Amino acid sequence: MTTPTDVLGPIDFVLLEFPKDRLTGETSAAIKDLVENGTIRIYDLMVISKDEDGSVTELDLATAAPGTAGFDFFAGARSHLLDENDLRQAAETLKPNTVAALIVFENSWAVPFVAAARNSGGELIASTRIPAADLMATLESLDHTTSAGA
Repeated sequence: MTTPTDVLGPIDFVLLEFPKDRLTGETSAAIKDLVENGTIRIYDLMVISKDEDGSVTELDLATAAPGTAGFDFFAGARSHLLDENDLRQAAETLKPNTVAALIVFENSWAVPFVAAARNSGGELIASTRIPAADLMATLESLDHTTSAGA
């Protein structure tokens, strides 16, 4: 019998880009809450800055000043699944004068579900992620279609 300690939840990789002049710490606080309540488990988190001239630096979370955009909480989040090549590829996609968080995390909320499915002989045969913006646009389009026909 598979127990939740024998399985992992789905693993996601995200790259979030922010204009440097709009950093509030709100996003890092939300991620911290997700970690603290067990919704996700962070495997890797890199913070990357791209200057106006295109130069790129990685913020060292272990030496970041306390409270630096709220990312000091994540100083130990390095499993080394992400490497310099990932950093370089992420930096190539960033716009100048931005800061980005490159994150690999486990959806730990799903562990009991995954264990139950495995115990029942279930196997994942397909998976995809629908971006929230795409879903919202589709729902808005459907709403306009429904409203126009009413």
